[in-house]
Amino acid sequence: MNEANELSAIVTEQAGRLLQQRVTKEVLLAADQGEWQAGLWREVEKAGLPLALLSEAAGGVGLGAVDALGLVRQAGYHALPLPLPEHMLAARLWCEAGGDLPEGVITLAPETLGLTQGCIQGDAKRVPWGAVADHLLLLLRDAAGALHLALLPKGVAKAQSRRNVAYEPRDTLLCDGLAVKTLPAPAAIGADGLLPLGALLRAQQMVGAMERALDHGLDYANERVQFGRAIGKFQAVQHMLAVAAGHLAAATAAADMAVEAWDSDGFGFAIAVAKARVGEAASEVAAISHQVHGAMGFTQEHPLHFATRRLWSWRDEFGNESLWQQRLGDLVCAQGGEKLWSLLTAT
Repeated sequence: MNEANELSAIVTEQAGRLLQQRVTKEVLLAADQGEWQAGLWREVEKAGLPLALLSEAAGGVGLGAVDALGLVRQAGYHALPLPLPEHMLAARLWCEAGGDLPEGVITLAPETLGLTQGCIQGDAKRVPWGAVADHLLLLLRDAAGALHLALLPKGVAKAQSRRNVAYEPRDTLLCDGLAVKTLPAPAAIGADGLLPLGALLRAQQMVGAMERALDHGLDYANERVQFGRAIGKFQAVQHMLAVAAGHLAAATAAADMAVEAWDSDGFGFAIAVAKARVGEAASEVAAISHQVHGAMGFTQEHPLHFATRRLWSWRDEFGNESLWQQRLGDLVCAQGGEKLWSLLTAT
């Protein structure tokens, strides 16, 4: 094992152990009630996870994209109630733009806002943990179409609290008219703004959450006894779990393909496939997991809902499957039908 692989294995193992020990049912319930998990963030920060996508030269851990986004998948598996994926991406983009990495939590606004004479045009909506994050990364487009990044410190923009189905903060920050200093956006951000990169994060998180939901389903099927035997012995239940496992396998393959295509010409096609397929799988896996659990799966006491509520939320964030299926169709049509086979086999 070379040094890079050894470092990746250590970080991955430490992250898994930390999340398993610290992301408890009590922590998740407190987060559902709106309690910011400051202590958990300090532990995650101490482990170096927020800097996983940064090179060592930039003060980061120096993991490759595959390994770093594997941490995002672990965060999804454990339903981590922190903006770790958003911080990882925002830190990388800001440093690539030439900015100095600030202290504290960084989140990002999903949509591109306007920039006119050094002032922001529009408000940042659906910002993950926007009210508690120390900094907000904004992508701005000026009148000439050029893209810029700005980093707003906490308190500059007034926050309005909002939540998604999973009770995760998705706040609105009133940025319209604020004067900002900007940096030219790095080449990693294309014409679609942060939409593809955000979709990459959500695809990884959903794969992790689907793994957790399926694990709950398998455990329950082996524990629940009906008519003298575990329900997992019944063919109908086995068939449902097999269907869910098939969806998870396809979604995992699509998400892995998108990670491998990051920073390549094929990323646009790969992320469209990934977000569409993972979103479709998320609906199926969540439904089957609840079917296997029966009434038990819909109770507050059972932990299944921590995974499935996030699946229902994340499938719509940074574009739902319908949007990405449309993008996929547009990409194929733009290439021409005669190039479809080469597009599929080269990606």
